[in-house]
Amino acid sequence: MKNTTKIFGLLGGVLTCFVSWFLMSSDQIDGNFVANTTVDIADFYAFEGQNADHTVFVVNLQGPLSIGAVSQEAEFDPEVLIEFNIDNTGDFKEDLVIQAIRRDSLMYFFGPVAITQQEQGLSHQVQVAALSGQVQISTMDSVYISEDNDLRLFAGPRRDPFFFDQARFNQIREGIAAPEGFSSPAEAQDYFAQSNVLSVVIEVPNELLGDAPPHIGNSNGLQDLPNAYNVWVSTKRKQ
Repeated sequence: MKNTTKIFGLLGGVLTCFVSWFLMSSDQIDGNFVANTTVDIADFYAFEGQNADHTVFVVNLQGPLSIGAVSQEAEFDPEVLIEFNIDNTGDFKEDLVIQAIRRDSLMYFFGPVAITQQEQGLSHQVQVAALSGQVQISTMDSVYISEDNDLRLFAGPRRDPFFFDQARFNQIREGIAAPEGFSSPAEAQDYFAQSNVLSVVIEVPNELLGDAPPHIGNSNGLQDLPNAYNVWVSTKRKQ
């Protein structure tokens, strides 16, 4: 596998409050190298599950997609490996990976798999022996959620959850709206309101992720932040 996209670095994981500690990265419109390709990452989210002892990881791909594109053209690429990277020691190097790849109408999940120091920062082969679950890929009409080995799994199209007022952003960038800033919630218009993404979701018991390191914010003058995993996601195309 060869990594063909950028990697998003985030703080995530053991979060004590969903409202206060919901972490994400968004990049719906990418550069020419990956834009409109099956490796294009739109969003990455990490948050506490409905069960407070679980963590949920979500990656959205190939956004923004029209409803027609999802039903007719867009699909997960069987040549693209999706990899969730988890640092549980605080050194910003992956200690665990969770891998997902499509085969026919199923999305297969592997891990969490422990990574040695010698393997950190490199492309990781799919660990077939670490198969932890699979789920039928959902469609616009049928939704499937699988529960395997204490994991909850989903793969399929979803409405793009990211809100962005593109028109107002352009006005601010061009100096037209300064110094007023962004529009009020009542006036803002969501550029992605009618678009979709392909989502891969996995909910993992924290006991499979190990103890989380101290939150990086505690060393930057903030106090009493909960411990948090450092997590990021990458996509890799088979070469």
